[in-house]
Amino acid sequence: MIDRISDLPLEERPREKLAQLGAAALDNAELLALFLRTGTKGRSAIRIGRDLLRHYGSIGSLGSAGVGELAKQPGLGLAKACQLVAAFELGTRAAREQIHQTALDSPELIHHFFAPQLAWLRQEKLLVALLDTRLRHAGTIEVSSGSLTETSAHPREILRPVITRGAYGFIIIHNHPSGDPSPSRQDQIFTRRMVEAADLLQLRFLDHLIIGRPDAGRSPYYSFRESGIIA
Repeated sequence: MIDRISDLPLEERPREKLAQLGAAALDNAELLALFLRTGTKGRSAIRIGRDLLRHYGSIGSLGSAGVGELAKQPGLGLAKACQLVAAFELGTRAAREQIHQTALDSPELIHHFFAPQLAWLRQEKLLVALLDTRLRHAGTIEVSSGSLTETSAHPREILRPVITRGAYGFIIIHNHPSGDPSPSRQDQIFTRRMVEAADLLQLRFLDHLIIGRPDAGRSPYYSFRESGIIA
């Protein structure tokens, strides 16, 4: 096995390959190697990238790891861990910029924009996406992080930013760290309470989406709108 990128044929080195063929021609380990820049004795940056992917199982899971955890991985350290976290954050911000141009009027679109930041988290997070009259994204508020409780998921905590920011409507998005987006009994009770509260205040409650991860025969999300609980 070749352990130094400099020993690879010129056309197989990540930087030259990207310049000639474009980023899509590189596999995940090669892309990671460009951010890592250098390897360690006996381990190229590509090999370190492959080892990271093997350890975490996917790019999504790797992207959810923090600086402190990544810095402890063999071949990284604080500087390279910061580079990786910064790269993933840039990708998240690019997705946020695109979201402002699109009407979030379907569960598929909501999942497309929010799954990258939620699907691989190890703790439950609840977000409220604010909408304008064209159902375009007008801002996202993090309501809670960690296990949802009666306090953190109370309708007033959800509706406060919707009202104070003058939004036309809103979407609730939260993740299930297990990867299974099937709603719990608490999710169902909470959603029905939100429907009643939104109707009372004449706010458009477009959907409540639970984000999980794809698996054989299973959707990566659950939409309360699709289920009929939200009209």
